Amino acid sequence: MKRYLYIALLSLIGLMLRAEVPSPKHEIRAVWLTTIYGLDWPQKPATTEYGRKMQQQELCQILDRLKEANFNMVFVQVRMRGDVIYKSAIEPASKTFSGKYGVMPGYDPLAFVIEECHKRGMECHAWMVTFPVGTDKIVKEQGRNSVVKRMPSLCKRFNGEWYLDPGVPGTDQYILSLVKEIVNGYDVDGIHFDYIRYPEEAKKFPDRAAYNKSGKGMPLDEWRRSNITRMVSMIYDWVKGVKPWIQVSSSPLGKYSRIPKVPNAGWTAYESVYQDPGKWLQQGKHDMVVPMMYYKFDNFFPFVDNWVEISNGRIVVPGLGAYRMDKKEADWEKNDITDQIDYSRYYGGAGCSFFRCANVLDNTKGIYDELKNVYYKYPAQLPPLKWLDDAVPEAPSEIKVRKENNELELTWDVPEGKSDSLSYTVYYAINDSVDTQTSSHMLATGVRGNSFRLPLTDETERMYSFCVTSSTRYRIESKPSKETIYYLLTKNNS
Repeated sequence: MKRYLYIALLSLIGLMLRAEVPSPKHEIRAVWLTTIYGLDWPQKPATTEYGRKMQQQELCQILDRLKEANFNMVFVQVRMRGDVIYKSAIEPASKTFSGKYGVMPGYDPLAFVIEECHKRGMECHAWMVTFPVGTDKIVKEQGRNSVVKRMPSLCKRFNGEWYLDPGVPGTDQYILSLVKEIVNGYDVDGIHFDYIRYPEEAKKFPDRAAYNKSGKGMPLDEWRRSNITRMVSMIYDWVKGVKPWIQVSSSPLGKYSRIPKVPNAGWTAYESVYQDPGKWLQQGKHDMVVPMMYYKFDNFFPFVDNWVEISNGRIVVPGLGAYRMDKKEADWEKNDITDQIDYSRYYGGAGCSFFRCANVLDNTKGIYDELKNVYYKYPAQLPPLKWLDDAVPEAPSEIKVRKENNELELTWDVPEGKSDSLSYTVYYAINDSVDTQTSSHMLATGVRGNSFRLPLTDETERMYSFCVTSSTRYRIESKPSKETIYYLLTKNNS
């Protein structure tokens, strides 16, 4: 009861309370960047060199605005309905980028997104739609390249759409083959599964023949959950054997199961669509879960508690329905979203992810401004992945500072032999010593490379203190370097 009184209090006092609560040093601030139908990106297919440049420029503008608001993670949709946005020997390229299935737009969209995210200190996770492979129209357009045509034994038609059948032998290997392409070919920070479940009206899914063959006396619902759990476990183990720093996560339904506080929860992951992310977390086969919690009040807050309770120390990031603020959707108020951020921060969530990216950047009801100026005013490091590797890296050398035009150029020497595996956080203070535990002293994080430029908005005489830390790909941070003091003099005194 106290928790829900807390939410009511937040609604009453709003920003007065939020201003008193410091921003966390560690927090995931993510968006789902939707590419199906070009909902978030790209706006138009590229059929010319100019079109290609426009797509790339559009993406850079999206990431720039996310960076300005101190977002630090992007889930980019790399697989939609049996089509992909990267160079694949298995599935056709999406027509979203080129206008035609199987044709790339003159560049590799996934490689480009990864590079541009990393330039801005953001992680890039490859978001894969798992089992749906399209309507009859999509299958027809993809032609012989469609998985329905190439591997019909893996697919079922249900309610007018085609799905890979989780219960058919070979489906898990097929999904793994796609994961292998991405992990082996790209410098992604994570593999993120969406729609890793049975479809709506799942009780009617036509898998009786497969169940009769391999059910082994299990109840049907238990067998279905075991099919997905087996695949998750296999993929997790393979990823960790190749690149153990790559995180494996998913976005299950927002309500895990029918909990005692909400016995009539309605549509749930466990009972309705045979997802068992609780088991994936408990068995250590997930690094993060990002449930799609596009609900309010008693359909949200108790389920945050539930996810945290079953997390086994892994990362829980509630997915927030920014699209629900649209008048054509549910016409939520801005504080419906910000109350959920507050609750997640206070009761064990590791951050939030927003669906969709455009609903944030469109500043629906002022949400982008609120995030940029209040909630995400300062940068945040991503939470450490201590269960994967807790080794502490060496600290970098102290920062060297040089003034060039209207910028301060900061450089440091990286620990020997670690230039490709470390990122850096730059801290600073004005006329004071640096507190590396305070988010307001964080200048930038996720910096790749050994330099950073600080624009000078004015040339008031002041003293700066700088230091830098290194972090591994498991987000384990070193001790800070020795502080560097730099005196910025006015032009009259220079």
